[in-house]
Amino acid sequence: MPVTLKPLSEQVIVITGASSGIGLAAARMAADRGARVVLVARNGEALDEIVVGINNAGGRATMVEADVADDDAAERIASHAIDTFGGFDTWVNNAAAALYARLEEVSIAEHRRVFDVGYFGLVQGSLEAARHFKWRFKDGGAGAIINVGSVLSDRAVPVQGAYSAMKHAVRGFTTSLRVELEAEGAPISVTLIKPGAMDTPYPEHSRNKLGKPARVPPVVYDPRLSAKAILFAAEHPKRNLLVGGGGLPIKLSTLMPWIADKGMEALGEGGQTTVTPPAPGTSDNLFEERVDGRIDSNQDNKVRRQSLYLEAQLHPVAATAIISGAVAAAAGAIAYVQKRRHSSTMAAA
Repeated sequence: MPVTLKPLSEQVIVITGASSGIGLAAARMAADRGARVVLVARNGEALDEIVVGINNAGGRATMVEADVADDDAAERIASHAIDTFGGFDTWVNNAAAALYARLEEVSIAEHRRVFDVGYFGLVQGSLEAARHFKWRFKDGGAGAIINVGSVLSDRAVPVQGAYSAMKHAVRGFTTSLRVELEAEGAPISVTLIKPGAMDTPYPEHSRNKLGKPARVPPVVYDPRLSAKAILFAAEHPKRNLLVGGGGLPIKLSTLMPWIADKGMEALGEGGQTTVTPPAPGTSDNLFEERVDGRIDSNQDNKVRRQSLYLEAQLHPVAATAIISGAVAAAAGAIAYVQKRRHSSTMAAA
Protein backbone atom coordinates (compact mmCIF):
# COMPACT_ATOMS: atom_id res chain seq x y z
CA MET A 1 0.00 0.00 0.00
CA PRO A 2 1.46 3.38 -0.97
CA VAL A 3 2.31 5.52 2.05
CA THR A 4 1.78 9.28 2.00
CA LEU A 5 3.32 11.23 4.87
CA LYS A 6 2.32 14.67 6.14
CA PRO A 7 4.34 17.82 5.45
CA LEU A 8 6.80 18.44 8.26
CA SER A 9 4.97 21.60 9.34
CA GLU A 10 1.92 19.47 10.21
CA GLN A 11 3.79 16.79 12.13
CA VAL A 12 4.63 15.90 15.70
CA ILE A 13 8.07 14.26 15.80
CA VAL A 14 9.58 12.20 18.62
CA ILE A 15 13.40 12.19 18.65
CA THR A 16 15.45 10.12 21.09
CA GLY A 17 19.04 11.00 21.84
CA ALA A 18 18.03 14.62 21.31
CA SER A 19 20.41 16.32 23.74
CA SER A 20 23.41 16.37 21.40
CA GLY A 21 24.78 15.59 17.96
CA ILE A 22 22.48 14.35 15.21
CA GLY A 23 19.42 14.20 17.47
CA LEU A 24 19.80 17.80 18.61
CA ALA A 25 20.43 18.98 15.05
CA ALA A 26 17.30 17.17 13.86
CA ALA A 27 15.18 18.58 16.71
CA ARG A 28 16.19 22.18 16.04
CA MET A 29 15.84 21.78 12.28
CA ALA A 30 12.39 20.20 12.62
CA ALA A 31 11.22 22.99 14.93
CA ASP A 32 12.55 25.61 12.52
CA ARG A 33 10.42 24.02 9.79
CA GLY A 34 7.26 24.15 11.88
CA ALA A 35 7.08 20.66 13.37
CA ARG A 36 6.16 20.11 17.00
CA VAL A 37 8.99 18.19 18.61
CA VAL A 38 9.25 15.79 21.55
CA LEU A 39 12.90 15.63 22.65
CA VAL A 40 14.05 12.59 24.62
CA ALA A 41 17.32 12.00 26.49
CA ARG A 42 18.71 11.16 29.92
CA ASN A 43 20.06 14.63 30.63
CA GLY A 44 17.00 16.54 31.77
CA GLU A 45 18.94 19.72 32.52
CA ALA A 46 20.34 19.90 28.99
CA LEU A 47 16.95 19.05 27.46
CA ASP A 48 15.20 21.78 29.47
CA GLU A 49 17.65 24.40 28.20
CA ILE A 50 17.26 23.18 24.60
CA VAL A 51 13.46 23.17 24.76
CA VAL A 52 13.39 26.69 26.23
CA GLY A 53 15.63 27.85 23.39
CA ILE A 54 13.39 26.28 20.73
CA ASN A 55 10.22 27.70 22.25
CA ASN A 56 11.73 31.17 22.72
CA ALA A 57 12.65 31.13 19.03
CA GLY A 58 9.02 30.53 18.09
CA GLY A 59 9.08 26.74 17.89
CA ARG A 60 6.97 24.23 19.77
CA ALA A 61 8.82 21.62 21.78
CA THR A 62 8.50 19.51 24.88
CA MET A 63 10.80 17.03 26.59
CA VAL A 64 10.89 13.63 28.25
CA GLU A 65 13.78 12.82 30.55
CA ALA A 66 14.21 9.10 30.00
CA ASP A 67 16.75 6.35 29.48
CA VAL A 68 15.46 4.47 26.42
CA ALA A 69 16.92 1.27 27.86
CA ASP A 70 14.29 1.29 30.62
CA ASP A 71 11.42 -1.12 30.04
CA ASP A 72 8.72 1.54 30.32
CA ALA A 73 10.55 4.34 28.47
CA ALA A 74 8.87 4.01 25.06
CA GLU A 75 5.41 3.87 26.60
CA ARG A 76 6.11 6.96 28.75
CA ILE A 77 7.43 8.87 25.74
CA ALA A 78 4.38 8.01 23.65
CA SER A 79 2.00 8.92 26.47
CA HIS A 80 3.68 12.31 26.89
CA ALA A 81 3.46 13.03 23.16
CA ILE A 82 -0.23 12.08 23.14
CA ASP A 83 -1.02 14.13 26.26
CA THR A 84 0.89 17.18 24.98
CA PHE A 85 0.22 17.20 21.25
CA GLY A 86 -2.55 14.63 20.72
CA GLY A 87 -0.26 12.02 19.18
CA PHE A 88 2.78 11.84 16.92
CA ASP A 89 3.51 11.28 13.23
CA THR A 90 7.21 10.38 13.15
CA TRP A 91 9.35 8.53 15.67
CA VAL A 92 13.13 8.85 15.31
CA ASN A 93 15.24 6.27 17.18
CA ASN A 94 18.60 7.99 17.47
CA ALA A 95 19.82 7.30 21.03
CA ALA A 96 23.01 5.24 21.35
CA ALA A 97 25.88 4.54 23.70
CA ALA A 98 29.37 3.45 22.70
CA LEU A 99 32.91 2.70 23.71
CA TYR A 100 36.34 2.58 22.12
CA ALA A 101 38.13 -0.59 23.19
CA ARG A 102 39.49 -3.88 21.91
CA LEU A 103 36.79 -6.53 22.25
CA GLU A 104 38.86 -8.54 24.73
CA GLU A 105 38.78 -5.50 27.02
CA VAL A 106 35.00 -4.99 26.84
CA SER A 107 33.03 -6.49 29.72
CA ILE A 108 29.73 -8.27 29.19
CA ALA A 109 28.05 -5.50 31.20
CA GLU A 110 29.46 -2.92 28.76
CA HIS A 111 28.33 -4.98 25.76
CA ARG A 112 24.84 -5.24 27.24
CA ARG A 113 24.67 -1.53 27.90
CA VAL A 114 25.57 -0.70 24.29
CA PHE A 115 22.80 -3.04 23.10
CA ASP A 116 20.28 -2.01 25.77
CA VAL A 117 20.44 1.61 24.60
CA GLY A 118 21.14 1.38 20.88
CA TYR A 119 19.29 -1.81 19.98
CA PHE A 120 16.68 -2.75 22.57
CA GLY A 121 15.77 0.91 23.14
CA LEU A 122 15.29 1.23 19.39
CA VAL A 123 13.22 -1.96 19.26
CA GLN A 124 10.91 -0.75 22.03
CA GLY A 125 10.53 2.64 20.37
CA SER A 126 9.82 1.15 16.95
CA LEU A 127 7.16 -1.24 18.24
CA GLU A 128 5.50 1.46 20.35
CA ALA A 129 5.41 3.75 17.31
CA ALA A 130 3.99 0.98 15.11
CA ARG A 131 1.15 0.35 17.59
CA HIS A 132 0.35 4.06 17.73
CA PHE A 133 0.38 4.51 13.96
CA LYS A 134 -1.91 1.54 13.35
CA TRP A 135 -4.44 3.10 15.70
CA ARG A 136 -3.90 6.75 14.70
CA PHE A 137 -4.02 6.16 10.95
CA LYS A 138 -6.53 3.33 10.72
CA ASP A 139 -8.86 5.55 8.70
CA GLY A 140 -6.20 7.25 6.57
CA GLY A 141 -2.80 8.85 6.72
CA ALA A 142 0.51 7.32 7.68
CA GLY A 143 3.41 7.57 10.10
CA ALA A 144 7.17 7.16 9.82
CA ILE A 145 9.62 5.15 11.88
CA ILE A 146 13.18 6.36 11.28
CA ASN A 147 16.01 4.35 12.78
CA VAL A 148 19.51 5.80 12.86
CA GLY A 149 22.02 3.10 12.00
CA SER A 150 25.51 3.80 10.71
CA VAL A 151 27.91 2.96 7.93
CA LEU A 152 29.07 0.51 10.59
CA SER A 153 25.76 -1.28 10.05
CA ASP A 154 27.46 -2.64 6.91
CA ARG A 155 31.07 -2.97 7.99
CA ALA A 156 32.63 -3.40 11.44
CA VAL A 157 35.79 -1.57 12.48
CA PRO A 158 38.36 -2.40 15.15
CA VAL A 159 38.10 -0.88 18.66
CA GLN A 160 34.44 -0.09 17.99
CA GLY A 161 33.39 -3.73 17.84
CA ALA A 162 30.50 -3.58 20.32
CA TYR A 163 29.05 -0.49 18.64
CA SER A 164 29.49 -2.03 15.16
CA ALA A 165 27.72 -5.21 16.28
CA MET A 166 24.85 -3.18 17.71
CA LYS A 167 24.44 -1.21 14.48
CA HIS A 168 24.43 -4.46 12.48
CA ALA A 169 21.55 -5.59 14.70
CA VAL A 170 19.75 -2.30 14.08
CA ARG A 171 19.95 -2.87 10.33
CA GLY A 172 18.62 -6.43 10.63
CA PHE A 173 15.71 -5.42 12.85
CA THR A 174 14.78 -2.42 10.71
CA THR A 175 14.72 -4.49 7.52
CA SER A 176 12.57 -7.20 9.10
CA LEU A 177 10.16 -4.66 10.59
CA ARG A 178 9.77 -2.90 7.24
CA VAL A 179 9.00 -6.13 5.41
CA GLU A 180 6.49 -7.30 8.01
CA LEU A 181 4.63 -3.97 8.08
CA GLU A 182 4.57 -3.74 4.29
CA ALA A 183 3.22 -7.31 4.05
CA GLU A 184 0.25 -6.46 6.27
CA GLY A 185 -0.39 -3.16 4.51
CA ALA A 186 0.28 -1.08 7.62
CA PRO A 187 0.25 2.72 7.14
CA ILE A 188 3.89 3.04 8.16
CA SER A 189 7.11 4.01 6.42
CA VAL A 190 10.30 2.50 7.87
CA THR A 191 13.67 4.09 7.04
CA LEU A 192 17.24 3.27 8.03
CA ILE A 193 19.58 6.28 8.11
CA LYS A 194 23.27 5.36 7.83
CA PRO A 195 25.50 8.30 8.76
CA GLY A 196 29.18 8.23 7.93
CA ALA A 197 31.68 9.85 10.27
CA MET A 198 29.93 12.87 11.81
CA ASP A 199 31.46 15.80 13.68
CA THR A 200 29.49 15.21 16.88
CA PRO A 201 30.48 14.76 20.56
CA TYR A 202 30.23 10.97 20.01
CA PRO A 203 33.97 10.33 20.65
CA GLU A 204 33.84 12.51 23.76
CA HIS A 205 30.77 10.74 25.15
CA SER A 206 32.07 7.22 24.45
CA ARG A 207 33.80 5.18 27.12
CA ASN A 208 37.44 5.03 26.07
CA LYS A 209 40.04 2.37 26.88
CA LEU A 210 42.59 3.36 24.23
CA GLY A 211 44.78 5.52 26.45
CA LYS A 212 44.39 8.49 24.07
CA PRO A 213 41.40 10.72 23.22
CA ALA A 214 39.14 9.13 20.62
CA ARG A 215 37.97 10.51 17.30
CA VAL A 216 36.04 9.40 14.23
CA PRO A 217 38.24 8.69 11.20
CA PRO A 218 37.95 10.97 8.16
CA VAL A 219 36.10 11.85 5.97
CA VAL A 220 34.07 13.83 8.58
CA TYR A 221 30.70 15.43 7.82
CA ASP A 222 28.45 18.05 9.40
CA PRO A 223 25.82 16.25 11.54
CA ARG A 224 23.21 18.61 10.12
CA LEU A 225 23.41 16.55 6.93
CA SER A 226 22.17 13.53 8.90
CA ALA A 227 19.40 15.70 10.34
CA LYS A 228 18.48 16.73 6.80
CA ALA A 229 18.24 13.07 5.78
CA ILE A 230 16.07 12.25 8.80
CA LEU A 231 13.62 15.04 8.09
CA PHE A 232 13.47 14.14 4.40
CA ALA A 233 12.50 10.59 5.40
CA ALA A 234 9.82 12.02 7.70
CA GLU A 235 8.08 13.42 4.61
CA HIS A 236 9.13 10.98 1.88
CA PRO A 237 9.11 7.19 2.36
CA LYS A 238 12.65 5.90 1.83
CA ARG A 239 14.18 2.49 2.50
CA ASN A 240 17.74 3.60 3.29
CA LEU A 241 19.73 6.83 3.19
CA LEU A 242 23.52 6.86 3.40
CA VAL A 243 24.81 10.21 4.67
CA GLY A 244 28.21 11.19 3.32
CA GLY A 245 29.88 9.81 0.22
CA GLY A 246 32.94 9.10 2.36
CA GLY A 247 31.00 6.14 3.76
CA LEU A 248 30.44 4.64 0.32
CA PRO A 249 33.76 2.72 0.26
CA ILE A 250 32.73 1.07 3.55
CA LYS A 251 29.45 -0.04 1.99
CA LEU A 252 31.25 -1.30 -1.14
CA SER A 253 33.86 -3.08 0.98
CA THR A 254 31.41 -5.95 1.41
CA LEU A 255 32.24 -6.88 -2.20
CA MET A 256 35.93 -7.39 -1.33
CA PRO A 257 35.93 -8.26 2.38
CA TRP A 258 39.50 -9.58 2.53
CA ILE A 259 40.87 -6.31 1.15
CA ALA A 260 38.61 -4.34 3.49
CA ASP A 261 39.93 -6.34 6.44
CA LYS A 262 43.45 -5.16 5.64
CA GLY A 263 42.22 -1.59 5.39
CA MET A 264 40.54 -1.85 8.78
CA GLU A 265 43.71 -3.34 10.28
CA ALA A 266 45.67 -0.37 8.92
CA LEU A 267 43.13 2.04 10.43
CA GLY A 268 43.48 0.41 13.85
CA GLU A 269 43.74 2.57 16.94
CA GLY A 270 45.97 5.20 15.35
CA GLY A 271 43.27 6.22 12.90
CA GLN A 272 40.74 6.63 15.69
CA THR A 273 42.70 8.67 18.24
CA THR A 274 43.65 12.32 18.55
CA VAL A 275 45.49 14.72 20.87
CA THR A 276 42.35 16.75 21.68
CA PRO A 277 40.86 15.65 25.02
CA PRO A 278 37.09 15.63 25.63
CA ALA A 279 35.54 18.88 26.82
CA PRO A 280 35.23 19.07 30.63
CA GLY A 281 32.42 16.93 32.00
CA THR A 282 31.58 15.18 28.71
CA SER A 283 33.65 12.00 28.94
CA ASP A 284 32.06 8.53 29.25
CA ASN A 285 28.27 8.65 29.30
CA LEU A 286 27.91 4.87 28.87
CA PHE A 287 26.02 4.35 32.14
CA GLU A 288 25.39 7.91 33.33
CA GLU A 289 24.62 11.18 31.56
CA ARG A 290 27.33 13.79 31.21
CA VAL A 291 27.50 17.45 30.13
CA ASP A 292 25.43 17.79 26.97
CA GLY A 293 23.83 20.27 24.61
CA ARG A 294 26.26 20.52 21.66
CA ILE A 295 25.71 19.44 18.07
CA ASP A 296 29.37 19.58 17.05
CA SER A 297 32.52 18.00 18.46
CA ASN A 298 35.27 19.96 20.21
CA GLN A 299 37.85 18.63 17.75
CA ASP A 300 39.59 20.49 14.96
CA ASN A 301 38.20 18.34 12.15
CA LYS A 302 38.05 19.25 8.50
CA VAL A 303 34.28 19.05 8.21
CA ARG A 304 32.42 18.68 4.94
CA ARG A 305 29.24 20.76 4.92
CA GLN A 306 27.77 19.16 1.80
CA SER A 307 27.28 15.64 0.49
CA LEU A 308 26.60 15.24 -3.21
CA TYR A 309 25.93 11.55 -2.64
CA LEU A 310 23.17 12.38 -0.15
CA GLU A 311 21.66 14.93 -2.56
CA ALA A 312 21.65 12.28 -5.30
CA GLN A 313 19.62 9.98 -3.02
CA LEU A 314 17.18 12.72 -2.01
CA HIS A 315 16.66 13.97 -5.57
CA PRO A 316 17.59 11.10 -7.94
CA VAL A 317 15.81 12.50 -11.02
CA ALA A 318 17.56 15.87 -10.76
CA ALA A 319 20.87 14.16 -10.01
CA THR A 320 20.51 11.95 -13.09
CA ALA A 321 19.75 14.97 -15.24
CA ILE A 322 22.77 16.85 -13.91
CA ILE A 323 25.07 13.88 -14.42
CA SER A 324 23.69 13.26 -17.92
CA GLY A 325 24.16 16.93 -18.77
CA ALA A 326 27.71 16.88 -17.46
CA VAL A 327 28.51 13.74 -19.47
CA ALA A 328 26.97 15.26 -22.59
CA ALA A 329 28.91 18.50 -22.09
CA ALA A 330 32.14 16.58 -21.60
CA ALA A 331 31.49 14.49 -24.70
CA GLY A 332 30.76 17.64 -26.69
CA ALA A 333 33.96 19.26 -25.50
CA ILE A 334 36.00 16.21 -26.43
CA ALA A 335 34.37 16.06 -29.88
CA TYR A 336 35.08 19.76 -30.42
CA VAL A 337 38.74 19.37 -29.48
CA GLN A 338 39.11 16.35 -31.74
CA LYS A 339 37.46 18.23 -34.63
CA ARG A 340 39.83 21.19 -34.18
CA ARG A 341 42.83 18.88 -34.14
CA HIS A 342 41.60 17.14 -37.29
CA SER A 343 41.07 20.49 -39.04
CA SER A 344 44.55 21.63 -38.02
CA THR A 345 46.07 18.41 -39.36
CA MET A 346 44.25 18.74 -42.68
CA ALA A 347 45.36 22.37 -43.06
CA ALA A 348 48.97 21.44 -42.38
CA ALA A 349 48.79 18.72 -45.02
